[in-house]
Amino acid sequence: MKEPLAHLQQRADEDWLIGYDSRQLLDLSEQLFSELTQRANQSTPPTILLAEPNPLRCLAAFIAAVAAGCPVFLGNPNWVQQEWQQVFELVQPDLIFGQAAIDSIPLPHAPCSISQALFPNQIMIPTGGSSGKIRFAVHTWETLMASVRGFYQYFGEKPVNSFCVLPLYHVSGLMQFLRSLTTGGKIAILPFKALSAGEGRQLDPSSFFISLVPTQLARLIDSDAAWLSRFRAVLLGGAPAWESLLEQARHHSIPLAPTYGMTETASQVVTLKPEAFLAGNNSCGQVLPHAQVTIRSSTDEILGVNQTGIISIQADSLALGYYPINPQSPTQALKSDDLGFFDEQGYLTIVGRHSNKIITGGENVFPAEVEAAILATQLVTDVCVIGLPDRDWGQVVTAIYVPNSLNASPTSLQSSIEDRLSKFKRPKYWVALETLPRNAQGKLNYEQIKTIALDSLRVNS
Repeated sequence: MKEPLAHLQQRADEDWLIGYDSRQLLDLSEQLFSELTQRANQSTPPTILLAEPNPLRCLAAFIAAVAAGCPVFLGNPNWVQQEWQQVFELVQPDLIFGQAAIDSIPLPHAPCSISQALFPNQIMIPTGGSSGKIRFAVHTWETLMASVRGFYQYFGEKPVNSFCVLPLYHVSGLMQFLRSLTTGGKIAILPFKALSAGEGRQLDPSSFFISLVPTQLARLIDSDAAWLSRFRAVLLGGAPAWESLLEQARHHSIPLAPTYGMTETASQVVTLKPEAFLAGNNSCGQVLPHAQVTIRSSTDEILGVNQTGIISIQADSLALGYYPINPQSPTQALKSDDLGFFDEQGYLTIVGRHSNKIITGGENVFPAEVEAAILATQLVTDVCVIGLPDRDWGQVVTAIYVPNSLNASPTSLQSSIEDRLSKFKRPKYWVALETLPRNAQGKLNYEQIKTIALDSLRVNS
């Protein structure tokens, strides 16, 4: 499996890695590849944990590991001790790239209790979900390349130029690099903090795709909407976007492309093209060529147009499973936790997450609807709605929010949503915080939020 390195070698004389030395990337990749293949010839390919914070060294190590057929786990250099302990117990790596990031973390002494099934060419990408517990989706070079093909076929764009401000250890950052590497495109890699501070604006973005999460989009609209509006497309994913943010983007003629996908599908499988967004469409878009998406009932029956159900995905880019996996098990369709429906034109709308559904007094409440109504008041900058246990109602709707001023009291918020939501959908409890616990991709840690809410209500009761 030398294909990743071959792509790099073919581009040896190109200046395509904006902000870094592309020749240095090739030299370092070849050096690491030689070291890894020598080691692999002496035994089985080493299992690699890649937690390198430097983008150039991270990409070189990734290319070398995949080219040498080594199983490689991508890691977040900013994980804390508890998370590293969890990862070490699961992975037990032979080699660690980015050792400095974890030198202070004591390694576990006990062997892993899981029967591991590691095979060459497996690429393990971390996914934390909403619980904060780290899992690794098992991909291969082939599944990642299927995602690349689906992307450029859908947009009719090759080469693909990328402006990457998302982490390379996450599928959202990694896929941007792979799209540009393998299609002959250019890529600019810049930390989002640097972009927020004004760096990178000298680049003409007219032929570039940029991927953002909603909180990043909101910040950039406020600082430089005109620059954003010049991109080929602004891909938006990672977390649901609120309606007022979409309207703000449309007002500034930003070519937004909301997406639906996940680590397990090697990024997006559904995307809205910018021209449809600017015309007023607020869906997630249509299915990309490499995927098949259906809406199913709880008994797995395929539902029709405008019928809400569970989103089921089959794709050439679908992960083989979660590490460790049974290699004999065929890849099955992924039954997501998301609820949605297709309209007559094949556009997918996400309603919410099945596991987040709140049942209060026998009524179903989907947090996304309540959150959108609260955000529309413009009294909060962030909000999360959950259901807390209640003896009388089963669950009660609870809003954890970040107020944008002293005027954002529970009373004023309640009053502001009276005309937007039925009574049973309105939060009974309100908990104000300075910030909500989100990861780098904007996803909320629901277990932590629930604990915070319960502790706050207990103190104030």
